[in-house]
Amino acid sequence: MTRYQPVVVLDANVLYPARLRDLFVRLAIAGLYQARWSDRILDECFASLLADRPDISTVRLERTRELMNLAIPDALVTGYEHHVGRLELPDADDRHVLAAAIAGEASLIVTANLADFPPAALAKEGIEATSPDQFVHRLTVDDIEAVAEVIDQQAAHLRNPPMTTAELLDGLAAVGLMGSVAALRTGQS
Repeated sequence: MTRYQPVVVLDANVLYPARLRDLFVRLAIAGLYQARWSDRILDECFASLLADRPDISTVRLERTRELMNLAIPDALVTGYEHHVGRLELPDADDRHVLAAAIAGEASLIVTANLADFPPAALAKEGIEATSPDQFVHRLTVDDIEAVAEVIDQQAAHLRNPPMTTAELLDGLAAVGLMGSVAALRTGQS
């Protein structure tokens, strides 16, 4: 049976928290969806991280970027710039995200800033926006075992600091995945 794998552009604010970025990359590697981002989205994410966390080196973030692009080779969207000028969003600085979704043939944009991506503006392009929690919850409803396995693997690979699955779930809830974490805990108990 072939699983439906939506094509999804991840906004910079989804890739900013390390736990969330790691989870979204792992969910894509597991085949639960097809991740997309652009260099501009990554630039925005990592510039914010550098501004907020001067203890993180540019070299480390460049390595993270490289590993992300190696882990999901078809994630990087290019050639989207010609769409930007024709798009209308409340924040003109977000048009590149919608443009990347169009060029990447995505059906969804996952963002923590839903107000910046109004349904009417996205519907013209056949795209929807959803929050990280709504998206992961949807994946959990579709295949709770697969999502739980990804989270178990993520927890098992954490070294600095090491975490149990329960601790990782607490951390994911803290970065906004409250509904998803509740569904996982209910489904696993």
